[in-house]
Amino acid sequence: MTSSRADLVISGCAVLLHDDPDDPETVGFREDAAIVVRDGVVEAVLGAADADGPAAVERIDARGQVAMPGLVNCHTHAPMVALRGVAEDLPTEEWFNDVVWPIEANLTPRDVELGARLACAEMIRGGVTCFADHYFAMDAVAAVVAECGMRAHLGEAFFSSQGPEGRERSLDFALRARGAADGRITTTLAPHAPYTVDDADLAATAALAREHGLPVHLHAAENRDQTEASLARHGRTPIEVLADTGLLDTDTLIAHGTGIVERDLPVLERASGRVAVASAPRGYLKFGWPATTPVRALAAIGVPVGLATDGAASNNSLDLWESMALTSLVQKSAEKDPRWLTARQALHHATVQSARAVGLGDTVGRIAPGRRADLVLVDLTGPHTQPVHDLAATLVHSARASDVRTTIVDGRILMHDRELRTLDVPSVVAELGERLPALLDRSHGRRIQEYDS
Repeated sequence: MTSSRADLVISGCAVLLHDDPDDPETVGFREDAAIVVRDGVVEAVLGAADADGPAAVERIDARGQVAMPGLVNCHTHAPMVALRGVAEDLPTEEWFNDVVWPIEANLTPRDVELGARLACAEMIRGGVTCFADHYFAMDAVAAVVAECGMRAHLGEAFFSSQGPEGRERSLDFALRARGAADGRITTTLAPHAPYTVDDADLAATAALAREHGLPVHLHAAENRDQTEASLARHGRTPIEVLADTGLLDTDTLIAHGTGIVERDLPVLERASGRVAVASAPRGYLKFGWPATTPVRALAAIGVPVGLATDGAASNNSLDLWESMALTSLVQKSAEKDPRWLTARQALHHATVQSARAVGLGDTVGRIAPGRRADLVLVDLTGPHTQPVHDLAATLVHSARASDVRTTIVDGRILMHDRELRTLDVPSVVAELGERLPALLDRSHGRRIQEYDS
């Protein structure tokens, strides 16, 4: 460790560590520890007694708190917080066709910017330091990320109904924005889904991904109905479509995957190391889908599953703590096995696997020397988290998003003691409220796309 002043020293906390990042059950904690941050990077994890030595520009006394890697939201549509609660208790087809896609026909870049601001504030307050966004007017989202200090993996969504221009816009954004915000923005190509993007467009996307070294982020096999419809129409599952069009030869992040079936597993296993799945269990429960993401089967073939919230129009919140707890509980129910998914496994999904899913497995997801200093401090002194018999179980099953006290990205404090430092929420809420009547107007009879799985 160098003798010059560190940028930040956090002391007195327990630190979540991964002894073996490939083994979820080795998630552990170092008590009464300190973290030294310099130039946006974790320089050292020390005993608290050793933390008095390094001089620091800023110090945080984190006694009673746990330092853990910042959470990664592996699939969301951040600006859709503006539609929180407008389409409730509907089947998927009606949700899209009757409400969401007609409203999205009204979207302007300013609507997207305001939604992104509100979403980033919610995520920072909930300990999310990085999010994978799949939406429209993505330049507006990138500008918000650059300003507020978060990390993001961004893709401009497109449908085949937009013609070649949709795919070209997605590529143009991905090439222009990658590496922006001092390297905190990574980019991806973002076809919507196999049921809205035809095989020719998917194959062209795969070719562009290979040519330009870009990953792909899309919805696929979201539910069993989509898989059954694809089999009936094309004789192939959505996952087989991805393989046939070359997408699984690229780095691909698949959103949801509750429609992944047994015949898909060998296909995905051949793509292991390139493919990941993002799971957002609250939405599946809300839509009444008959299955959830087959996390155990995917783990057996080496496919990482990152945690997600999806957009707040379907999930109603961007609370990744809830996603983490629900993932554990729903998997126990689906597998009829209380030993799966354990709290330590859930923490592994929320940290290491989620970082890998968005292509940042060598950068974030762990608190360790050389890693970017993306971390959060969680206060466990509240009555709902005491006493602590098992720290992992307390974090997964008792802690809440509101227990996050401090959120740090690249060594920069974005929130401290629950006070946001980079976003002004009241002004965003006020302007968004003024714009909502025009945004929500469906009298025009248009929709940006037709849902027909």
